[in-house]
Amino acid sequence: MPYPSPDFGQELRKRRLAAGLSLTGLSEAVHYSKAQLSKVERGIKAPSHDLVRLCDAALGADGELITLVARTARDTLAEPAPGHADEEDWIMELSPDGHNRFHPMGRRQVMSAGAASLMTWRSTNAEPIGPAAGTGMLDASRAMFTHYRRLGQSVAPGLLLPVLIAQTHTLRELSAQSDAGTRRQLLALGSRYAEYVGWLVQETGDEQAALWWTRRAVDLAAAGGDPALAGYALVRRALVTLYRDDAEGTIALARRAQSGTLPPRIRGLAAQREAQGHALAGDRDACLRALDRARDLLARHDSDSDEPVIGTMHLPDSVGMVTGWCLVDLGRPREAGEELDRQLAAVGPDAVRTQVRYGVRRALAYASAGEIDHACALTEPLLDGVSAVRSATVTIDLRRLSRVLARHADHPSVRQIGPRLGTLSRPPTS
Repeated sequence: MPYPSPDFGQELRKRRLAAGLSLTGLSEAVHYSKAQLSKVERGIKAPSHDLVRLCDAALGADGELITLVARTARDTLAEPAPGHADEEDWIMELSPDGHNRFHPMGRRQVMSAGAASLMTWRSTNAEPIGPAAGTGMLDASRAMFTHYRRLGQSVAPGLLLPVLIAQTHTLRELSAQSDAGTRRQLLALGSRYAEYVGWLVQETGDEQAALWWTRRAVDLAAAGGDPALAGYALVRRALVTLYRDDAEGTIALARRAQSGTLPPRIRGLAAQREAQGHALAGDRDACLRALDRARDLLARHDSDSDEPVIGTMHLPDSVGMVTGWCLVDLGRPREAGEELDRQLAAVGPDAVRTQVRYGVRRALAYASAGEIDHACALTEPLLDGVSAVRSATVTIDLRRLSRVLARHADHPSVRQIGPRLGTLSRPPTS
């Protein structure tokens, strides 16, 4: 919403008067100054997304104020074209100063570029490996994947990406030398590695590269006889649209991932994402219905499988946590803060990325509810974790929090954390 909106201002004033509220009364309800609300009503100042959501909830508009100012033009997510599990060579350039690069190249392109003159070694066209070697590789790779996901909770994405990409490549190449049964399992596990790479790449802020990796995960899973991951890829794409504040796109993608042919786990995660989309749109009833559906579906998940769990493994009650998340976007910050209090108490201390993600959301809820001292007290111990994990998605909420606190710049607790909060609110570099 970069421009002032006379239509929104007029509708806001109309609904405020119909509710019998003065500007002072609305100001107290949404914790924005009377002067700022007056400028919005007169079409002089553009409303922020947070202000629109708070006003929508305070005036019982059921999402109509949000719809009024919804974006009319959205960036189109270019879905990477499907390919084959072995369609390209992967080139990774590692530098001691931490500036690393990864890019895929067609094999003819590699040869024409002279890349074959680099230090190389052959891993293909070898004799088939025996079942014991394949099983050993599977067991070791599964165990490492669990450790990598735990490590990913406490370090920046760039530190893990090289080893995860290399492991994905190893599983892909080894599958070509295995018997049919082992090949399917190697490719399925490789698809989970690739999906996790996609998530970490999104954490660096590169959305298109994240979608590329998600597409590669789907390709590997399909080659291993598992078409279900294509459904989860829609959930991952919906996360990108969610962070773009595209409610309509998020809901549409999440609904596509709720086909009855998909496993309950994927459909449950899709229902959670749909709920987040409805929250962005201000539709509380649809949001709660989707959350109820998510809880039912996730309860059907078979947790005894040897395969790594799809989606987060660090939320004891993911539906409860997402409920708290949604309440922020529904303009109910006090309820959100209380729900996130309950949920974060159950998250382990080693899950730093999870603690930071939802902890910043909780601080934003309390700041939006006008509890500035409490919000700052919650924020201060999170800042070391924010610095450690360097998450582009967390930074989006951190900037929202920074803007809310900036309206209280003279507050002692805001002045104390303000400089470091401002530094960490800058988008991380890929």
